[in-house]
Amino acid sequence: QLQASGGGLVQAGGSLRLSCAASGSTSSSYATGWFRQAPGKEREFVATINRSGVGTYYGDFVDGRFTIFRDNAKNTVYLQMRSLKPEDTAVYYCAGRPSGSRWKDPADYDYWGQGTQVTVSS
Repeated sequence: QLQASGGGLVQAGGSLRLSCAASGSTSSSYATGWFRQAPGKEREFVATINRSGVGTYYGDFVDGRFTIFRDNAKNTVYLQMRSLKPEDTAVYYCAGRPSGSRWKDPADYDYWGQGTQVTVSS
């Protein structure tokens, strides 16, 4: 089970940190990813991190503005977002996938947390 939190309203250029807390047996063997979905758009890959925290991958639009990292002692994965733009406005979801699997498509992920709304004002 995954629990996402940390969304909110922020001005353009601001920062937010999202959290994804995992519980249950799946947290010990799964990698984690973040996706986002804006109204009327498809769910978009944001970032993923493997179980060890060494392997990270980002969507092309991130352009160095976001950092994904994890604290395994807390079973939590974070998404630090900086230099936010109005086009980053979306519901952000975290999801779990088997370690070593592909990561860019929502279908690669087995389970999902509820979303957290991020709104960036201009």
